[in-house]
Amino acid sequence: MAKVMALTGNEAVAEAMRQINPDVVAAYPITPQTELMHKFAEYHADGLVNTELVLVESEHSALSAVVGAAAAGARAMTATSANGLALMWEIVYITASLRLPVVMAVVNRALSGPINIHCDHSDAMGCRDSGWLQLYSENSQEAYDNTIMAVRIAEHPDVLLPVMITLDGFILSHTLERIEVLEDEEVKSFVGEYKPRRALLDVDNPFTVGPLDLTDYYFEHKRQQIEGMAHAEAIVEAVSREFGQRFGRLYDTVEEYRLQDAERALVVMGSTAGTAKEVVDELRDAGEKVGLLKIRMYRPFPYQRIISALSGKKAVAVLDRAVSFGSYGGPVYTDVRAAFYGISDAPILVNYIYGLGGRDITPAHIRTAFDELKEVAATGRAAKLVGYLGLRD
Repeated sequence: MAKVMALTGNEAVAEAMRQINPDVVAAYPITPQTELMHKFAEYHADGLVNTELVLVESEHSALSAVVGAAAAGARAMTATSANGLALMWEIVYITASLRLPVVMAVVNRALSGPINIHCDHSDAMGCRDSGWLQLYSENSQEAYDNTIMAVRIAEHPDVLLPVMITLDGFILSHTLERIEVLEDEEVKSFVGEYKPRRALLDVDNPFTVGPLDLTDYYFEHKRQQIEGMAHAEAIVEAVSREFGQRFGRLYDTVEEYRLQDAERALVVMGSTAGTAKEVVDELRDAGEKVGLLKIRMYRPFPYQRIISALSGKKAVAVLDRAVSFGSYGGPVYTDVRAAFYGISDAPILVNYIYGLGGRDITPAHIRTAFDELKEVAATGRAAKLVGYLGLRD
């Protein structure tokens, strides 16, 4: 039976890691992730985990240590933010290429410069094509649950890819919430024992990790990664369904909120979903046909689910908490728009960039987006496709 605790987002993820009890965790501090590893280090110091805690000199080393441990057959985890993730960049790709089921929490923060420690999604968005699965969290409960589910997803033999679970920096990481925490034995039973198919420490069955891979086989190995990613959507759905059946908290790759008969809708990721749901309820009470689509799993991109959910709507606004410089809109918008290419009953899709560097997204901003969609829905055309919310002109 779950117990209720008051935890910040960082503490909630650290609690999940304590219950998972990984074989190896590598830690290096960076705001706003630091408290997550402080808390896990407390658990280690108090003897509450059997984990080998490796304190390293940089984020590059943190992920390198985790890669080495995972290749050796260990269940390995780490966490980071923003510039720390950028410093991991080389190893981010290597982790996915070696098909290592590492789980990493990313506490979203703006990438410098100018220096900014607050939330946006520019750090995780930089990794969207790296071969990692990405699960976004609306609140700290979801961050806790995503951490537990990520272990099962990453280690599934049809996937064997690393998973990045994200939570918005400070908005979730440092905010106290009511969290339903599972019993330790429930988490232990759900994640199970990791049984790697191959391990470097299995000296009776030697194999090679990370060899030179030039024109003869590199292309085929990338194709194998593509296949693993293609299998992942069904596994995320299955693991999420099992989690819901066992513990009563239901998740999916996307969440449709009052969307079925909506004429206007928003697409959001992360903590903004909570704010947007409040506005949807308010506008519904006023008789307006509005709805929301929350994308929980951004990689692999659940384009078929998104097409199914949004087809037939008159106007849809995609909200991006990151910029894709030089592109035609934010990264989520370009993905959603590409998914609808050639679809006959596609909605008119517009884009809002918002919340960069921790700028607040308020209910008034969400109402503005819905209000501007009225004219788009009525006229069947948008005066401009890409705009901003909460920006001083």
